[in-house]
Amino acid sequence: MQPAQPLAGKVAIVTGGSRGIGAAIARAYAAAGARVVLASRKLEGVAAVAEEIQAAGGDATAIAAHMGEPTAATALVEEALAMYGAVDIVVNNAATNPHAGPLLTSTESHWDKTLEVNLRGGFRLIQAAAPHMALRGGGKIINIASIGGLNPEPNIGLYSITKAGIIMLTKVLALELAAQHIQLNAIAPGLIKTTFSRAIWDDAAHLAATVATTPAGRLGTEEDLLGIALYLASPASDFTTGQTFVIDGGLTIAHGR
Repeated sequence: MQPAQPLAGKVAIVTGGSRGIGAAIARAYAAAGARVVLASRKLEGVAAVAEEIQAAGGDATAIAAHMGEPTAATALVEEALAMYGAVDIVVNNAATNPHAGPLLTSTESHWDKTLEVNLRGGFRLIQAAAPHMALRGGGKIINIASIGGLNPEPNIGLYSITKAGIIMLTKVLALELAAQHIQLNAIAPGLIKTTFSRAIWDDAAHLAATVATTPAGRLGTEEDLLGIALYLASPASDFTTGQTFVIDGGLTIAHGR
């Protein structure tokens, strides 16, 4: 039987924690007993989520950290260690998507910004946190990818390329860190109704087409991701590593028929 608080005694860092998927995962981890460090580019957003968690009886700290800045990951880990003395779980959720449209219309600045936040930022955080996880006897790293990283999605090609990179990063580091009892896995959501994805689901035609071709018959919500996010952070997943879990209501299998 699973304990009531499977993450009791653990310290989790969640980037992109001011809203949407990151905030939902942070709340779920706190409810499961973890002490949570929420990071986002602007302090105001994560501070509000941390206060909400604290009001519910959880333990959370808000830190401003722009994951596109080269020194942000190391500083974030150092602050987490200073506050809680450990890092056991990392959720790489911070992402950006500055370009929409055909890939050939993207610019060097679009590439630089998207790669820096979506791929290099996540790598740097793993690089900073993994040695401390190893000292604790292991850890859990969850990378938020996308079904766009498995199949090309219209008008978000650059974003999809970085998410494909996240999936391969997960596999490479899962192999390299397995001996240190650190498991890395990725979650690849379909279209989740968040502020980040508003430009997609706010388009009535695109929304109707997506829902019509999704076997579940609806968009996803942040809550649809919490079960897998909790599993991958808990001891239940100790024999699970290097995998990408697609949570999309069946959209990708429907497209493959």
